[in-house]
Amino acid sequence: MSTPERRARLEMKHRTLSVRRQCGLMGLARSGAYRKPAPPKESDPGLMRRLDELYTACPFYGSRRMAFELKVNRKCVQRLMRLMGIEALGPKPGTSKPAPGHRIYPYLLRNMSIDRPNHVWATDITYIPLERGFFYLVAIMDWASRAVLSWRLSNTMDASFCIEALEEALARSGPPEIFNSDQGSQFTSVAFTGVLARAGVQISMDGRGRCMDNIFIERLWRSLKYEDIYLKHYADGREARAGIAQWFAFYNGRRPHQSLGYRTPMSVWQEATVETAKAVDMWTTRLRAAWPDRLAALPTCPQPHQQARTI
Repeated sequence: MSTPERRARLEMKHRTLSVRRQCGLMGLARSGAYRKPAPPKESDPGLMRRLDELYTACPFYGSRRMAFELKVNRKCVQRLMRLMGIEALGPKPGTSKPAPGHRIYPYLLRNMSIDRPNHVWATDITYIPLERGFFYLVAIMDWASRAVLSWRLSNTMDASFCIEALEEALARSGPPEIFNSDQGSQFTSVAFTGVLARAGVQISMDGRGRCMDNIFIERLWRSLKYEDIYLKHYADGREARAGIAQWFAFYNGRRPHQSLGYRTPMSVWQEATVETAKAVDMWTTRLRAAWPDRLAALPTCPQPHQQARTI
C-alpha cells in the first residue's frame, strides 16, 4: 500500500487509537497526518501517459533516464512513478519493499518445466492511463497456456480487487499447483496469501528486481497496451472496462500465439483440462471395477473444477 493510501486510512477521531499510534502502526510520520496532499497538477495526466508508454517500451529505465528522456524534473518523475506503482526492473538497493509484517515466499519456478495448464498461475498489476485519470489492472494468467483466467480494474492499489480476481479464477478453474507473483504488498498481504493457503496452493514470489521471473505476464501487458490501450485512448473507467474485456476475449479466443504453435491460449487451456477430466474419469472407472464396494460413493463424472470452462 502506498504512503498516500495509508495516510488516507488515518482516523483523526478514532475511539481507541491515537493519531500517533496509528502512524506508528502504518509506518508514517506524524507530521504527514496533518498535512493536506497537494492537488494534482494539470500536466500530470499527460506526463503519466508518456511515462507509461516509455516504461512499457523500456521497463529497465529508472527515474534518471525517464527524466532525461521526457525533459522534466526528476523529483516529478519519482513522484508520479510512486503514484503509478512502477519501478525500474533490475537489481536495486532495497528501494521497494513489501508492507511490514508481510511474509515473503521463495521463488519455486527456477529450472522447472511448466508444460500443462493449472500447473502454475501468475499475476501482476499494471497502470492503465485514461483521458480523465487512471486505473490499475490485475490479471491472473495460466503460465503454460498463457490464458487469462480473470482480471479486475480498480482506481486504488488496495488488495481487495486482487483478491476478487483470485477468487473468481479459483471458482471458475479450480486451484493450480503453484501461484507466482511479485513481492508487492497486495500479493504478500495475509488476506491474499490466505486465499491461496486455504485452497492448498503453493506460493511462489519473484526475487526483488528480477523481471524475468514473471516474464509472460509482462509480455501480456505489453501486448495489451500496444494493441489496445494506446490505440483507443479510453476516456473513463467504464470505457476502459468494456474495451479491455473485448481485448481479453480476443486474446484468449482468437489471437494466435506463436509459442503455442499458433493456437489460441484458451483452446490450449481447454484441450488440456478436457484431457485431464477424461483421464480422471477413466481412472475412477478402473478403480470402481477393481474395488466396487469401497468406491461406490465416487462420482461418475469430473468435478466442476475439473471440467473445461469458457471465460
